[in-house]
Amino acid sequence: MQTKTTLKRTHYCGTPRPTQIGETLTVCGWAQRQRDLGGLIFIDLRDRSGILQLAFDDETDRAIFEQAATVRSEFVLAAKGILRERSSKNMDIPTGEVELAVAQLRILAQSETPPFEIIEDVKAGEALRLKHRYLDLRRPDLQRNILLRHRVTKVTRDYFHEQGFIEIETPMLIRSTPEGARDFLVPSRITPGSFYALPQSPQLYKQLSMVAGFDRYFQLARCFRDEDLRADRQPEFTQIDLEMSFVDVEDVLGCVEGYMARVFREILGRELTLPFRRLTYADSIAKYGTDKPDLRYGMEICDLTDTVKGSEFGVFTGAIGAGGSVRGIVAKNAVDTLSRKEIDKLIEFIRGIGGKGIAWARLTADGLTSSFAKFMTEEEMTNICKVSGAETGDVILLIADGSNNAVLSQLGLLRVEVAKRLGLSEDSRMEPFWVVDFPYFTQNEETGEYEPMHHAFTAPTEESAGHLETNQGQVLAQAYDLVLNGIELASGSIRITDPALQQRIFDILGLTPEESRQKFGFLLDAFQYGPPPHGGMALGLDRLVMLLVGAESLRDVIAFPKLKDASEAMTACPDRVEAAHLDELGLAVTVEDDPK
Repeated sequence: MQTKTTLKRTHYCGTPRPTQIGETLTVCGWAQRQRDLGGLIFIDLRDRSGILQLAFDDETDRAIFEQAATVRSEFVLAAKGILRERSSKNMDIPTGEVELAVAQLRILAQSETPPFEIIEDVKAGEALRLKHRYLDLRRPDLQRNILLRHRVTKVTRDYFHEQGFIEIETPMLIRSTPEGARDFLVPSRITPGSFYALPQSPQLYKQLSMVAGFDRYFQLARCFRDEDLRADRQPEFTQIDLEMSFVDVEDVLGCVEGYMARVFREILGRELTLPFRRLTYADSIAKYGTDKPDLRYGMEICDLTDTVKGSEFGVFTGAIGAGGSVRGIVAKNAVDTLSRKEIDKLIEFIRGIGGKGIAWARLTADGLTSSFAKFMTEEEMTNICKVSGAETGDVILLIADGSNNAVLSQLGLLRVEVAKRLGLSEDSRMEPFWVVDFPYFTQNEETGEYEPMHHAFTAPTEESAGHLETNQGQVLAQAYDLVLNGIELASGSIRITDPALQQRIFDILGLTPEESRQKFGFLLDAFQYGPPPHGGMALGLDRLVMLLVGAESLRDVIAFPKLKDASEAMTACPDRVEAAHLDELGLAVTVEDDPK
């Protein structure tokens, strides 16, 4: 039988305020720390809402006081008492003007000493924290991130419901289809030798939902891609997935802009300017070297090929003669930050990504210093400054290569690296914009062949569809990306609904009619029964939350994330399975045991 009266929580720790002084409250949580001052004991009690100070003094029952003296960090407590004014206030926390004079105390669970302190900005290594993720998630900064993520999903469902969308769950065990990245495969016990795939996206099912007449679909969809990880990528992630019937590009973009404005207004209290700015893919690559630039700072790429083509500098003329170009960026007011030593680090950065180096010029108050000025005439250097827009105090950084793509991609990465060193990427502004007018195909520099840039269900523009087989470099896609502060946040397109056009795309992809029928026959069949025109997109929920909280990694906004090798430190997965289980599935493992 229970011998003590159960204490039922009446308030969260972070909620009491001076207006409640004199009230009897019961709170529950974890002991952040205990301070024993002899005749006075304080315990900071923490739950997801914040911290409340518990007080034990000479008016406290002696047994309760002695019990409080045994409390250590991360003990789980329930405490009941009267809220009173604190004699020593702490205005850094919302409850800092009050404390709970404890009359009843229950130790609900004891705790070993944690492997790291449960505080914000803890110095413990990430590997240790991920191994004990359940403790890491107790830290207030991570809890704020997860709670904000919850609020974003609430706003998401509210907004799309109000816009007439229907939330439909699509299958997690699907047919493996070519989507670009590798599938995670799931063997079937009932059909030996056959496999399901975990979905990379609900693409085909959401299109079939349009054929089914649901008109507007959305889903917080779990997706899986067996690909290498980085700071903004995980093997399993969540998409805000949507599809709309009887729409064009403008309808989809307008709907998503409204959603973004709603999220920023309700979550951050900030207003976004609508409509969002738009950049064509061609302009984005030419000005920023990437299709997902950060527009919070300038440093647009300038083409100096014509300016330097008559010079005697072999690095420049050699690149131009090989069919390439000379382009650069200007770091404004950067001479004090980008010293010769720092420029040498940037040169090593470029070499580290496969580049040959950087030609530079620093425009100081004492004159111009440069790595290449001795090969140029005074007029040529003057023209370089004029064309690039460089002035006193600026630093010019140039890259020359026989491949224009190499020049642009290297400058795109260099622009980001320079912005980091100058602190420009720490700007709190949010600059969302659309990238539109994507090419349908990209040309492989090594083979010269054109390769599809998008998934097989993206519609080409009506004006360019006639060039699909004859002039693929001229074909544009009805595709669009949403970019925010250098991160691709969403991607989508208008879809193909004409079976004949879809087969033409399959043919270009190298799928014979038999192969396309075998892989996508269900979709082609569905398109025989009145498919409405439709389009949609998917926003990365993890990336959106990462941007909203200002985190540097997706791991800071996902409760139980994976490491760079796609493993989970806490549960030590993936792991081997018993031979009997493999036998049931008709599988055999051929990977040799690790000699370690």
